[in-house]
Formats: sequence, C-alpha cells, structure tokens
Amino acid sequence: MDRIVVFTDGAAKGNPGPGGWGAVIATPAGRVIELGGGSRHTTNNQMELTAVIEALAHLGATAGRVGIHTDSVYVIRGITEWIHGWRRRGWKTAEGQPVLNRALWERLADLAAARGRDGVEWHYVRGHAAIPGNQRADEIAVGFASREPVGLYDGPLISYPVAVHDVPDDTGLPARARTGGKPTAKPAPYSYLSLVNGLPMRHATWAECERRVKGVSGARFKKAMSRAEEVAILAAWGFAGLDL
Repeated sequence: MDRIVVFTDGAAKGNPGPGGWGAVIATPAGRVIELGGGSRHTTNNQMELTAVIEALAHLGATAGRVGIHTDSVYVIRGITEWIHGWRRRGWKTAEGQPVLNRALWERLADLAAARGRDGVEWHYVRGHAAIPGNQRADEIAVGFASREPVGLYDGPLISYPVAVHDVPDDTGLPARARTGGKPTAKPAPYSYLSLVNGLPMRHATWAECERRVKGVSGARFKKAMSRAEEVAILAAWGFAGLDL
C-alpha cells in the first residue's frame, strides 16, 4: 500500500446526547494507530466530523496521500460539494440559514487543504456491511458514546487483528435517484445476517442483529438486499446451501 488508509466513524446516543468518535489509521510503514474520544452532549454528525478531523490532525505533516473511508454521506458531500456554496453565501445554506457545525467544517477544510491538492481521497463505505475497518471504527465510537471505551491499538500491522486493508472495490457515493423531482425511497433490506461462535442467524431488523453481535469478539454481520445476496453472504461465510 502506497497511501495512508483511514477509517472513521461517529455515534451519538439520543442524537443529541452522549457521543463518541473512532478512527483507525494504517500507514504504508506497516503501523496501525487507533484513536477515539467522546462528548457528553453532541450529535452524530458532529462526531462523524470530529473523527475525520482528529485523524488528519494526528497525521499532521506525515507524508503520503490519505484515503478517508467513512459511512457518512454528510461528511463526504459536505467537504467535496456543499462547502463551496456555503462559502460563497457567507456560510449560509441555500435557504439562508446558518450552516450547522461551521467551526468543524472550517477545521476539516483547513486540514484537508494542508495536505495539498488531491492529498486526501474520500471513500464512502456502507455502514454495518461487514467491512472490517468500518466495524472497528464503529466499535470505538460506540464504546466512547456508551462511556465504555475500548482499548486502543498502537502497533505493527502484522499483529493487528482487523483486516483494515479489506476495502470494497466500489467506494463511490450512492446515486441520488429522483422521481418527479423528489428523492426515491431507499429499498428496505431483505434481511440481516449474523455469525457468532460459528453459528449463523437471520434477523428481520438491524436492532435484532446488533443485539446478537454487540460486544462479541469475532462476531460478523451483514445486510442482505435480496434473497440471492443472502445466499451469497452465507456461502462466503462457509455455509453454502444453508437455508435460514
């Protein structure tokens, strides 16, 4: 890998409420650093922004292109698209309202600009889709939001238990499909799958799946959007032909 790989995530209980952020940084030199923190009263968006800010601030002048992987469309669209209009309008939205979280946006923009043109790449990853780096950043964020912070790793990549370089081929933002000028509703997931202690299980809702995997070492989970995708996930987990 010739670039710095970063996964970030944020969480807030109550939104607003107690929150946390997490970041995983893997350097080309073969080192992994986990970062995390929390706030007593915050929002999910503020924690998503803070996670990216803290990761870039930690890297400082470290040389190399940085690939930020986040499941926050808000962060990516904000820093790559919306911020230009906000600045032109004096930090006002298109409706004339003050932009929320302006101080965080300005800090993030400064840190990204300091790395030079194209020094930061923005990658969208789906949350709760069994992407190891995203799962770990989420664990850290949720831990701090719940005031049960997890131990943070700082050491060689070879000893890191998370496959942080296991990244989907497609990390582009989801298309903004529209019908009659209005956004179309997102299709509902077909199912949620979990794998705990070698036993797979099917769930109708994410809440059920989360209760089963939360806090369990080595647990896996993934959302299926169709029956065919469910079968493929189970096969990838070693359960080809299994009907849940």
